Amino acid sequence: MTDFQRNPGHLMHTQFMPAFVEGANHDFMQSDLTEVIVKFSGDIQSIRQDLDAQVEILLKGYAIITLSPNKIGRLYSYPQIESVEIPKNLYIGGLYNLTSSCIRAVQSTNSYGLTGKGVIVSVIDYGIDYMHPDFRKADGKSRILYLWDQTVAGTPPDGFSGGSEYSNEQIDQAIQSSDPYSVVPSIDAGGHGTAVAGIAAGNGSENPDNIGVAPESDLIVVKIGQRGFRSFARTTELMRAIKYVIEKSRQLNQPVVINMSFGMNEGSHRGDSLFETYVSDISSEWKTSIVVPTGNEAAAGHHYSTKLRSDSVKVVEFFVANGISKCFLSVWKDFADIFSVEMVYPDGFSSGIISLENQIRNISVGNSVMTVIYRQPSHYSVRQEISFNIQSANGMIPSGLWKLRFVTSSIVNGKIEIWLPTVEEVTSSTRFSKPIETMTMTIPSTARKVIKVAGYNDQVGNIAEFSGIGSAEEAEPRPDVAAPAVSILAPKNGGGYDAYTGTSMAAPFVTGSAALMMQWGIVLKNDPFLYGERLKAFLRLGAARRQNQDYPNASFGYGTLCLSNTMSYLERYKWGGDNQWLSI
Repeated sequence: MTDFQRNPGHLMHTQFMPAFVEGANHDFMQSDLTEVIVKFSGDIQSIRQDLDAQVEILLKGYAIITLSPNKIGRLYSYPQIESVEIPKNLYIGGLYNLTSSCIRAVQSTNSYGLTGKGVIVSVIDYGIDYMHPDFRKADGKSRILYLWDQTVAGTPPDGFSGGSEYSNEQIDQAIQSSDPYSVVPSIDAGGHGTAVAGIAAGNGSENPDNIGVAPESDLIVVKIGQRGFRSFARTTELMRAIKYVIEKSRQLNQPVVINMSFGMNEGSHRGDSLFETYVSDISSEWKTSIVVPTGNEAAAGHHYSTKLRSDSVKVVEFFVANGISKCFLSVWKDFADIFSVEMVYPDGFSSGIISLENQIRNISVGNSVMTVIYRQPSHYSVRQEISFNIQSANGMIPSGLWKLRFVTSSIVNGKIEIWLPTVEEVTSSTRFSKPIETMTMTIPSTARKVIKVAGYNDQVGNIAEFSGIGSAEEAEPRPDVAAPAVSILAPKNGGGYDAYTGTSMAAPFVTGSAALMMQWGIVLKNDPFLYGERLKAFLRLGAARRQNQDYPNASFGYGTLCLSNTMSYLERYKWGGDNQWLSI
């Protein structure tokens, strides 16, 4: 690691860039080709030829455009383009539980006898061990209808340009083969996707005591890709995956619940990015529910909030751990507030005062480059972001105490919120000196129409210390329900079971529960509209709540998952006033 000296000679260069690069990301802009998310109206196919670009329309008004980075600015000259957003990196959020969540009673043949049959559970993650017995039927054939591995070159699905799609027949051939991975070369290296799928839909073939929530549901799995040199998937890959799953489910005429155990901190955490609005909008397509964990950031020290005053200086301190090659700070402010910023490195070197007039500025110090961008409000949000992207050209960025100084002039509102990257990116040793635990739900759990799942320890009833916490303000994102997240027994790679912890393990309890609800409502024709926001509303209604505690709250949302309560309410509304479809 390079030692930095306190002298201006280490300021290698200060470069100004054009202000049109909305959401520019340093490592992202180094690529020969760049993906951007756009919101549009009308016909944008002329862009394909004009800019030598790839235009991929995902949903009405949403597209991914792949083009040379130096052509991004030209997108703004097209009247059809309403907004442009650079994709961000995604990170995985790292049975007694069925009883505590009131699921056993719903599975029991003495009551509802629900198994998820006829419903698709989709797991969008980093893969699945398709050889694990928990994902096979009694005859040994696979329950996985389709597996799209975005990381393997081959035959992509119709309408998509990357990865390989494997059918149920191909997976069955692999299972029967002496060399299965020569037939379907898709693996879950870390075991995360296998565990998530097992909690939601494992059938307990190796041990009936370890059965999942929806053991007879069908599965569609997407292994998220990492295009080019990146080690983590981007939001664009997740957007493609959601579209793929919903299209497949529509073709199969089966309702679908999608589990996405990913999270990131790069955004306002208010559901107003193009990525989040896309997730909300596409969740209204077909008979779909989308489930997302609130993330593992509450105790990580990665969020800070304060109020600024006019004509003052405020210093925010944060620590960067050893061995970190890149880091960002995402600062969100009221657009009416005017102030400048200054970054002070651990050795005392200053970036100098950076004001609105600079807009975009690159600062090189030793082997690291810091890009500071004053972004502008979009037509989705009145708020403004100032982003700091710090990256090492080779080696690591300076570790130790960093200081971010705010030099204010005219302050109207004064509230600022700052986020550091997630634990998966920079560990919990990179943190603010005085962090704030609220507003630590990761994106996209902040998207408006997804089901947001917090994690709790069902052995003692307390919220897990790591579980992402929502806002104290009712109008801003909060969890919907909490589910078990500590020491969850789930299938592991290579067979057998292991214990896992994290909100990624809480979400599939709700995913599987949604599949059981959809089976009862849609497949068995008790409630043909039981998906999306309606399904979420019944999960909230049936959640278990403690006495002498206010709900909804920033930690538990409406309470802890209790599926049997939810089913009782569904029965009540079925025979009550909300049964107009019975006469159709």
